[in-house]
Amino acid sequence: MPVAQTAPPPSLETIKRLLPWLVAISFFMESLDMTILNTAVPTIAGALGVAPLSLKSALTSYTLSLALFIPLSGWIADRFGTRRVFSSAIGIFALGSLLCGLSTGVPFLVAARILQGIGGAMMMPVGRIAIVRTFDKSELIRAMSFVVIPGLIGPLIGPLAGGAIVGYFHWRLIFFINVPIGLLSLFFVYRYMPDYRAARSERLDFTGFVLFGVGVALLSHVLEVFGEHSTSLPDVLAMLGASLALLLIYARHSLRTPHPLLRVSLFRKRTFGTAVTGSFISRLGIGGMPFLLPLYYQVGLGYTAVHSALLIMPQPFAAMTLKMIVPRILNRFGYRRILMFNTMALGVLIALFATVTAATPVWMILAQAFCFGFLMSLHYTSSNSLMFADLTAEETSMGSSMGSVAQQLSMSFGVATASLLTAMFLGFDHGADSVASSTLATAIRSSFVTLGVITLTTALFFRRLHPTDGDNVSRQKANPAPSETART
Repeated sequence: MPVAQTAPPPSLETIKRLLPWLVAISFFMESLDMTILNTAVPTIAGALGVAPLSLKSALTSYTLSLALFIPLSGWIADRFGTRRVFSSAIGIFALGSLLCGLSTGVPFLVAARILQGIGGAMMMPVGRIAIVRTFDKSELIRAMSFVVIPGLIGPLIGPLAGGAIVGYFHWRLIFFINVPIGLLSLFFVYRYMPDYRAARSERLDFTGFVLFGVGVALLSHVLEVFGEHSTSLPDVLAMLGASLALLLIYARHSLRTPHPLLRVSLFRKRTFGTAVTGSFISRLGIGGMPFLLPLYYQVGLGYTAVHSALLIMPQPFAAMTLKMIVPRILNRFGYRRILMFNTMALGVLIALFATVTAATPVWMILAQAFCFGFLMSLHYTSSNSLMFADLTAEETSMGSSMGSVAQQLSMSFGVATASLLTAMFLGFDHGADSVASSTLATAIRSSFVTLGVITLTTALFFRRLHPTDGDNVSRQKANPAPSETART
């Protein structure tokens, strides 16, 4: 009786060649989903009968869900293996996308976005863990840059695809696109994703999960309801105090627990603490731009969804085309100089978007968008790679989870901050029919200036870095390979 032959496991070189593409497909799904939705906010809001600013819950619920469940990703990956967790994450994300497309109201859409976030929470950090454990530190920047390039195709085509879909088809197609991409990804995951896992898995820090999760959820809810007149000021202040108290209790709990959910002690390492904290604060300014720009172009200046998307497209195009030279820039100038001066330039550029009016030449808007995309890409790549400069092989899973949590929280809080600022400049009167487009445009321009100032002042935080910090990552030295071996 013939014996069925199985295909031999792929070699390490094959994994190194194909793994970045595999991880990039997952990034592509998420980035495509987020950028398409940003462009389609005015149309979806009109279809669901709500004000555009009120639809921020569909954006923040996803990123908040990511932030809440990402801390579990490292523990789950160590226990069940990167291959099984990564494939399950893709399946959950695709299911959430399908339900988003079937939603008939904001509550259903928010619930489906939360399910998407649970899948994305396992997808991004586990993919990053596989990259960090497969490649040497000297290869890390190039590997991560290569991963981001295909992932940036999502932001490149997302705004235009979103504008075209809502302009010529139906907004539900925005979410249905992820389903076939997810099914195709599953095939390659089972074939080429290495199966890293810990020799033994520690107990889950359930107490830490509850403290951190409830604290972050309360803080996000405060940003959501502040200024909506649906909750009294004393209640808002009470929730704010409770959320901060829970997060402080968690920080103390983390320092006293042998195996915490998120290891706060990693912030004692200068490179990790500066990269994560500085990037978090600066993203509060940067993170609101993908939400405000389409709204400003469409509602404030009267552009169509397609025209608005075309004005935004240079941002991801610049990030994608210039990504490969980022390692040379870091090698030449170092992390300290790049993060300080690049963050200041980002702050100025964000504020300059307030000067864009209907009379501004299109070429000038496109040039500004291109510069913004490049500076933003340089900032993200620098901070994301600096995180791992001084982490040991055993700390990479925890560091990846903590970095992803900070990134997603900053994006969620960035959207909430941008919306809150705009509502504040409107006098907290932003109902669907009560605000003229010119008044909204003025409020958004004021928000651009405020977000620019927030980003600009963050540059001072990166002065903590030493001139040689991150040299083991930015300079192509021969470092020993990671100790982990893949079970393929």
